[in-house]
Amino acid sequence: MEKVNSVNLKKRRVSTISLVKVALLAGIAYALMFLEMPIPLFPGFLKIDLSDMPALVAGLALGPIAGFAVEAVKNFLHLITATSTGGVGEIANIVVGSSFVVVASLVYKKEKSLKTLVKGLALGTIAMVLIGTAMNYFIMLPFYGQLMGLDAIIGMGTAINPNVKDLLSFVLWFIAPFNLIKGILLSIITIPLYRKIEKLIKNNLA
Repeated sequence: MEKVNSVNLKKRRVSTISLVKVALLAGIAYALMFLEMPIPLFPGFLKIDLSDMPALVAGLALGPIAGFAVEAVKNFLHLITATSTGGVGEIANIVVGSSFVVVASLVYKKEKSLKTLVKGLALGTIAMVLIGTAMNYFIMLPFYGQLMGLDAIIGMGTAINPNVKDLLSFVLWFIAPFNLIKGILLSIITIPLYRKIEKLIKNNLA
């Protein structure tokens, strides 16, 4: 009986610690959403932030569900404090960010090594490019088009790249490369931190 109680207490302790870590990482991710960086030769509204980084750390250290939870919480905080899209942007951010975090975490979970980390980040980047392109083509850009005028958005792209003539060419020339750059940047930052992340994984129940 005492052994059962001890196991239950340990499980509760682990669960509480995991929740605290998810909450802390979500708070950091939320703050990072406001530190945006423009990219040369891209329309001004396409800016990169590193808010997916804490979610990725959570996913690698605590599992894909934790990574998704960080994405969800950071966007909920953004929704109630700073949204300009009525939740549309936050939902898209959850879907696109989670595609990168969850895929990378699932691959890494199978075998925790540097090789699988690189593989997971590569597959996560591909997933983010594909899903980000689809989300923008079908949801985000049509939504912003209602606010700003879709022709105006496409015109911003045409002014930079004459090959951009419609919504499809806009997402192919700008949205897909944007998410590719973002995925590569997150991967470049993550790989050198692999050992520290590995240590976090080993100590995640401490």
